[in-house]
Amino acid sequence: MAIGNTSAHADARLTLYGRMDNGIEYLHGVTDADGKRADRWRGQSGDWGTGMLGVRGAEALGGGITALFHLEQGLNTMTGTVGGNGGFNRWALVGLAHPTWGTMSAGRMLWLSNGVWDFDPFVQQIWSSASLVRGRNWPQTSNNLRYQSPRIAGFDVTAQMALGNQTGFNLGAPGEYGRSSAVQVTYTRPQFQLRAIYDDLRDSNGRFSDLYGFSREWTGAINVFAGRFKIQAAWTHMWASDTRGGGAPTRGDHRWLGLTYQFSPNLATTIGGFHMQANGDPARGGGRATMLEAGTTYNLSKRTMLYATVAHVRNSAGARFGLTPDPITSANNPLPGGKQTGAYAGVNHSF
Repeated sequence: MAIGNTSAHADARLTLYGRMDNGIEYLHGVTDADGKRADRWRGQSGDWGTGMLGVRGAEALGGGITALFHLEQGLNTMTGTVGGNGGFNRWALVGLAHPTWGTMSAGRMLWLSNGVWDFDPFVQQIWSSASLVRGRNWPQTSNNLRYQSPRIAGFDVTAQMALGNQTGFNLGAPGEYGRSSAVQVTYTRPQFQLRAIYDDLRDSNGRFSDLYGFSREWTGAINVFAGRFKIQAAWTHMWASDTRGGGAPTRGDHRWLGLTYQFSPNLATTIGGFHMQANGDPARGGGRATMLEAGTTYNLSKRTMLYATVAHVRNSAGARFGLTPDPITSANNPLPGGKQTGAYAGVNHSF
């Protein structure tokens, strides 16, 4: 919904938007309070896509320069509560844009590792490229500076830095990220798209101390567009050089391959596979896991769709990766070395 300002600032624009996503989910192979294998049914918000409410604004300043802002908060529409840390937990920024110079913005943002979204066959649903890396590719960070270039000869570049706001340049406040940085380069053609991403996330002590939380990573990804088919593949290498003792993993490789077929303008089906291999003790997050997934979407209109997804994950001995991208200690994970199978279906409406 766009709202035009007809006062003295006739060139200002304001857009209110949102997404509601509710459904039902079944998981076979979670861990119950007694440490045993169990099944679970639950009503779930945001399985296909995060519920959200946001507002964007822009004002033409002359000379091709536009002032802009973006506010967005996550929503759990099953419970009617604000997601994340409350407030505008996903986006809260202000910036300046120019068609030749690009866009510079500052504030709270999704981290640039989220750039795999465009190359994930399951578009970062709750079970997707985020699952086997325990959500490493979808955090939000505060105190960001971000630059987005225009597209030139098919190339565009995005660079981002999150400041820790402490007396030590790489440090962060307790419980927050330390100083972190990222850069993304994309090359787009009608038949294919390539993307390379480097990013690092430091802990509050300025260290790379957790493979799935505070680490460095390189990602290479490709989309291929062939008529009704879309092929998507990626490889991410992660490493956490400051991990100390206890057998916790210090490096890992995450790969995936997916295929989408567009049967009609309203109906699409996707299949894909994801594989994670990390060194270290499986009880501390190491080991291997393979996840297979299939899903379909049916558009009832331009803004409303039905969806259904099924997935299965299998672990190597002692490993504990689940379909849901949670810490290793979460009851959402299977037992060590176990399997997990799940399905969800729901309705998604955007405005």
